[in-house]
Amino acid sequence: MAENASPSNSSHLVTTFRFEIKLRRSAQIIAGSNLTTGEIPTGNDVLGDGAFQECSGLEIEMDIQEYQEGGRNDGVIRRIGRAKYSNIVLKRGMFYGEGERANRDLWRWLQDIVAGKRPIARYDGIIEVKSPDGSEVLATWVFDRGLPAKIQGPQLNGKSGDIAIEELHIAHEGLRLVETP
Repeated sequence: MAENASPSNSSHLVTTFRFEIKLRRSAQIIAGSNLTTGEIPTGNDVLGDGAFQECSGLEIEMDIQEYQEGGRNDGVIRRIGRAKYSNIVLKRGMFYGEGERANRDLWRWLQDIVAGKRPIARYDGIIEVKSPDGSEVLATWVFDRGLPAKIQGPQLNGKSGDIAIEELHIAHEGLRLVETP
């Protein structure tokens, strides 16, 4: 560690994280609206608050397009294209309902989509990374208009204490790191 590192900075060097996931119903999209407000979603309809052991997919990949300019033989022009978002993948966890019971709303959400119920409910997500003791939020990612791409329950085995959701993939339309209050 550098000699001039202050104790307040070194306290955030953590090897493991605590994080929480929250899903809130997205606002209905109206033609011509803009999703990039930069604010944390505050929808009233809660799908769930949960805890998972792993969270991946916090990434954005830019599509770089190459143009070959006539008469220029020493290279190509590169321009930025569209952003591509990876699915958020949550592993080994669950969303909690009332009385610390497993929340069945997540399964109902997926089953309604499979059954053809329209309009399809979409949910914004908030992923808060917390300090090891849980007292401070270190980073907050927000994703927009999530859809369940895949849900996998546990392998049921009477000898193990597996949890309610083994894996959940959420496809979404935007991801951003927001200011932590």
